[in-house]
Amino acid sequence: MAVPSFEDLFNPLLKAMHQLGGSASVSEILEKVIEILNLRENDVNQIHRGSETELSYRLAWSRNYLKRYGLLENSARAVWSLTPKGRKTFSVNKIDVNKIVRTRASESLELAIVEGIKPNKVLKFWKDDMLEQLLSISPEGFERLCQRILRESGFVQVEVTGKSGDGGIDGRGIIKIGGLLSFRIIFQCKRYSGAVSSKLIRDFRGAMIGRADKGLFITTGVFTRDAKKEAIRDGAPPIDLIDGSDLVQKMKELKLGMKIQTEEIIQIDKEWFKNF
Repeated sequence: MAVPSFEDLFNPLLKAMHQLGGSASVSEILEKVIEILNLRENDVNQIHRGSETELSYRLAWSRNYLKRYGLLENSARAVWSLTPKGRKTFSVNKIDVNKIVRTRASESLELAIVEGIKPNKVLKFWKDDMLEQLLSISPEGFERLCQRILRESGFVQVEVTGKSGDGGIDGRGIIKIGGLLSFRIIFQCKRYSGAVSSKLIRDFRGAMIGRADKGLFITTGVFTRDAKKEAIRDGAPPIDLIDGSDLVQKMKELKLGMKIQTEEIIQIDKEWFKNF
C-alpha cells in the first residue's frame, strides 16, 4: 500500500505506541508502523524532501497532532510516550482530531503573535536551510566539516584520508569512553540528497574490516530501511548511521554554522512584593 496521509496514520501510530509498551523513540515508532501497515520497501524509502522520507514526514505531523489532542507527549530526549488519556485510547476519529487540534492551533498562533514567538513552521525551516548549505559545499569541504564535528564531539586523532579507491573510507579517528576505553573508528562522509542503499553499507563494511573497531557512515541524505538493517546485521561489525536530520541536529547542539538567538522572558513575581 502507498504511504497513508498523516491523518490516516493516527490510528496506526496509536496502535504502535500501545504495542511498544507506551513509550518509544522516533525510529522505533517508524519501524512498528511499517510493520503494522505492511508497507512496501519502495513506499518506505520514498523521499519527501532533503533528508526526510515521506513516511517520516507524515508521522511527524501525526505525532504532533496526537500530542495537541492530548494522547502523546515527548521528552527532551525525543522519546514519545502515551499520556494517561492516551493509554486509555486505542482509536480516534480523524475528523474530531483535526477539528480540535486546528482550533487549538489557531488560538495558539494568535497567542504566539501577541507574545512575539515565531510559529513552529519557522523552526522547521532552519533544518532545510542548513541542509541546502551542506549540499552546496564541495565533497572535500564536507569531509573537513565532518572532521570538525567529530573533533567537537570528543574524537581525537581525527584524520581525513582523502584517498580514492579506498572502499569509501574517508577518514579515521579514536573515541574514548569514560577516559578509559578507546575505540578506533573509520568513517565515510556522503554529501547526498537521496537514499543510501544497503549495498553502500556492505561495501563500506568490507573496507573497514580489520582496520577499525566500528564504522560511522555520515550523510546529508537518508538511509533505506535495508541499509539500516544491514548496519546492525548479526555477525557483522556494527556501523553507526548519521542521516541528514541527525547531522543538522548535532550541528545545532555544537553551535556550528549557526547563530542561535534566545529571547529573555521576564515574569514579575507578585508574591515577592507582599513581603514589604
